[in-house]
Amino acid sequence: MGFTAAVLTISDKGSRGERVDTSGPALMEMLKKAGYEVTDGAILPDDRLQIAKALRECAGKGIRLVLTTGGTGFSQRDLTPEATLDVIEREAPGLAEAMRAESMKITPRGCLSRGVAGILDRTLIVNLPGSERAARENLEVILPALEHGLKILMSEGSADCAQPSPSEPSAPAAAVKKEIPSMDAWLKEAKASGKLPRTGMFLVHNGVVREDARALVRNGDKSAKPVRGMLFSSDAEKVNKVIDETLAMPGITFVKVWLNEGELAVGDDIMFVMVGGDIRPRVIEALQFLVGRIKSECVTEQELQG
Repeated sequence: MGFTAAVLTISDKGSRGERVDTSGPALMEMLKKAGYEVTDGAILPDDRLQIAKALRECAGKGIRLVLTTGGTGFSQRDLTPEATLDVIEREAPGLAEAMRAESMKITPRGCLSRGVAGILDRTLIVNLPGSERAARENLEVILPALEHGLKILMSEGSADCAQPSPSEPSAPAAAVKKEIPSMDAWLKEAKASGKLPRTGMFLVHNGVVREDARALVRNGDKSAKPVRGMLFSSDAEKVNKVIDETLAMPGITFVKVWLNEGELAVGDDIMFVMVGGDIRPRVIEALQFLVGRIKSECVTEQELQG
C-alpha cells in the first residue's frame, strides 16, 4: 500500500497537557498495522482556524490520509467538522454515513456525531469521534474501503467502486479533470477566518491555457506554432512557502491558491488565486507577487504544440 497518513487529535485539554491522548496513538497503531506510513501527528486545541491550517499543511505535504479525532459533538467548542468543511473541495459523505450507521448499532447516541469526510486536492480527510473506543470502532468500519478510495484519488482516470463480475470485461477508465474550486466557497472561508473587519477587497486571478504560444505573446516570435495544450505540475511545498510570504505582506489578510495538474487543453483552467487585504494597492501588489513567484518558482509548464 504505502500511503502516508497523519492523525490530528482535537482537544483543548489535550493541547494544554491536562489530558492524556489515547485515541490519537490508537488510530496511529491501527493505520500502521494496515500498512500506512504515519508521518505526522499532533494535538490541537478546539480552534477552527488552527484545525483548518493544520489540515491544509498536511495536504501541502502530500499526506494522502488525514484522520482527526475529537470535536465532532454538540459542544460550542466542537468545531472540527466546520474546520474540515472550510478546507475540503469535495465531500465524501458515504464514509461519515457508514460510521454513523455502525455506531447506531452500538448506541442510539451514535447519530449525534457530526463528523464529515472530504477531499482536499489529493488528500482524504476523515473526522472521527474523540473517545478511543468510538474512534477505533469508526475506523474499523471504513478501513477496508480506504485503500481503494485512495487509489482512485491518486489515479488519473475514473474508477468503478463496484466489483465487476468475471464475465464482464473492464471498461477503460475515462479521463477526468481536476475539479474547479468554488469562489463562493473561498469567500465563505475568508469571511469565517475572523479577519473580515480588516479586509477591504478581494482580487481573483484565473490563469487559462491559451492557443498562442508563449514565444509569440512574450517575444513576438511569429514563427511559433499554436499550442494545443500544456503539461502542468507544481511543487506543493514551494507553493505553501510563497503563500506564507504573501500573507506576511502589509495589509494582506487572506490568500488561497488552487493549481491544476496533468495534461491540459486550450481553454482549461491553470490556476485560481484569491488575495484579500485592506486596500487596493496592497492587494494588487500581493497578487502580482504571488502569481509571479508561483509561475517562476513553483510550477512546471510545458507547452504542447502541433
